[in-house]
Amino acid sequence: MRVIAGKAKGTRLTSVAGLGTRPTGDRVKEALFNILGPSIINSAFLDLYAGSGAMGLEALSRGSIDVVWVDANPACTAQVRRNLEKTGLTGGEIYTNDVLRALERLERRGVKFDVIFLDPPYNQGLVRKTLEHPATTRVLKKDGIIIAEISKKEEAPRDMSKLCLKREQRYGDTILLFYHMRGS
Repeated sequence: MRVIAGKAKGTRLTSVAGLGTRPTGDRVKEALFNILGPSIINSAFLDLYAGSGAMGLEALSRGSIDVVWVDANPACTAQVRRNLEKTGLTGGEIYTNDVLRALERLERRGVKFDVIFLDPPYNQGLVRKTLEHPATTRVLKKDGIIIAEISKKEEAPRDMSKLCLKREQRYGDTILLFYHMRGS
């Protein structure tokens, strides 16, 4: 696992061993950032269920100006910190907190994001639960995008009240779902 492009290109990242974390593969990560293209520059990026922090680090390396990582596991957020130091990048904030509580906290602070990426543990219904949480859409900018990573064995949530599934990309066993606010 490495940073693929940008200021920290080539930096090797490490994940927490033995916790069952499942880092997003380089192929999927590269495809996602190719889809986002230059829109990542000067963006605010939220990495939910961050694990090693690789997605937020890629965003920061490619020009995102503000990245927030959220993971409930202290070992994961400690790993994000180590990986952030390894890259030498700045512009990030790390929350060791339950994702839904962190979303509420960010909402209270008035923080808004251009891109929200979520990669929860597979097959636990956390994608739907996170997307349906009211604070999720309240911390998304009007023209922002939410990207959810799921297993091909999971059902893609399509019937969100405020969100509309605009795109679905399959990469082997992984599916990326792209949501926009309804009407945008």
